[in-house]
Amino acid sequence: MSRPRYALYYAPAADSALWRFGSATLGYDALTGEDTSFAVPPGCEPAGWPALTEEPRRYGFHATLKAPFELADGRSEEQLRAFARNYAAGLESVPLAGLSVTALGSFVALTPSQPSEELQRFAFALVQAFEPFRAPLAETDKARRLKSPLTPAQHAYLEAYGYPYVGDAFRFHMTLTGSLPGEHATPVKQALETAYAAALPAGPVRLDRFALFKQDGRAARFRLIDYYLFG
Repeated sequence: MSRPRYALYYAPAADSALWRFGSATLGYDALTGEDTSFAVPPGCEPAGWPALTEEPRRYGFHATLKAPFELADGRSEEQLRAFARNYAAGLESVPLAGLSVTALGSFVALTPSQPSEELQRFAFALVQAFEPFRAPLAETDKARRLKSPLTPAQHAYLEAYGYPYVGDAFRFHMTLTGSLPGEHATPVKQALETAYAAALPAGPVRLDRFALFKQDGRAARFRLIDYYLFG
């Protein structure tokens, strides 16, 4: 039986329009652990939408801060939660100019409308602060990561933090689709832009919390099990 995995994600408040939009797009509410009715973007085929969102649905609507990890020997979930509460108490919220629907390679995500050095510093500091809780990366997980082409810096990050996309390789994104066939990428992005504009007013976003997600086993979906408000 596989061990539980934990992840530190940004997830907006459960009563926010952003959480409702993301969860309905994926068809899964990670807080309740229940499937939801899909909000299929205009112009997209309802019958095909579940397949296009299958991969991100496993993780729930989020932006990765510290990627999934098993707990290090001698560490417990209770200790992780206590550390997270204390760590969040010393943080200040991080302002973003807004979020935009963006095509990142073959998938579509929400990304910051403007670069933010404050966000980059916050994310890397969090990765480093929680490193004592992370068990060494399993060889199977490491091999899976190495199937993707990595720069020397990303390879070093993988060795140091169990994830290659941290530090200057980090890009904040809230995934909305899985990998899309080439002919689908542009129309799906455009449809999600329309849906996002209709669901949320344009304007700044303030990151005022992070969340702890848990996966009971590798075949399970991730669940949001706690929020940690800054300050």
